Amino acid sequence: MDEQRHAGTETAAGGWPAGPEGETGFGEEGGRLTLRERKKLRTRQRISGEATLLFVRHGFDNVTVAEVARAAEVSTMTVFNYFPRKEDLFLDRVPEGRELLIRAVRERGAGEAPLAALRRLVLGLLAQRHPLGAVGEGYEHFWRTVRDSPALLARGREVVEELERTLAGLLAEAEGGDAERPGHRSRLAAALIVAGVRTAYAEAIGRQLAGEAVDEVAAEQVEVVRRTFEALERALST
Repeated sequence: MDEQRHAGTETAAGGWPAGPEGETGFGEEGGRLTLRERKKLRTRQRISGEATLLFVRHGFDNVTVAEVARAAEVSTMTVFNYFPRKEDLFLDRVPEGRELLIRAVRERGAGEAPLAALRRLVLGLLAQRHPLGAVGEGYEHFWRTVRDSPALLARGREVVEELERTLAGLLAEAEGGDAERPGHRSRLAAALIVAGVRTAYAEAIGRQLAGEAVDEVAAEQVEVVRRTFEALERALST
């Protein structure tokens, strides 16, 4: 993804910090994006890149979609065609996160428990310094923008609830149940897992916002994640 620079900070084409390539949401032809899809992807990147610069510079709640459209040299309608909600301009890796969650559970190894697959996913994102792992150089600018915006914080809470529902369905499916109507056990397990991971992420984010060295935070976050999943294993085994 194209990178935008602001005040010495690198961010991806959306609000998320620069990191490994994520899901584009575009189809492929022969393993490659078609010409039409490449054009659409470039437009999407230009819009979200301009939005990022404005949001980081002025604050998310102080920038309108019309201002983003002018900066990206497109119409307001075009912006909404690519990003149904203003918050999606900044939180543009949410679909990727959901897809990674689904693949981790559904494509886990034979005999591997869903919780083990999720632990592997979270530790893998952290090791890659992937934006969805929450720890990396310059990521504090992203988290500060989220922290300072009531709208982004509200959308973040919605995302957590959406992921929890998705995970409940996946856990039910893994046990041979109905993913569309997960039972109490699956819903409870999903709620505990999401709460545990969210708490671990909050600790890492807080330390970065406090100015702690990224390498130190990342190294210690590995142990935080491991302890979190050990606790989840004990809780879910009863």
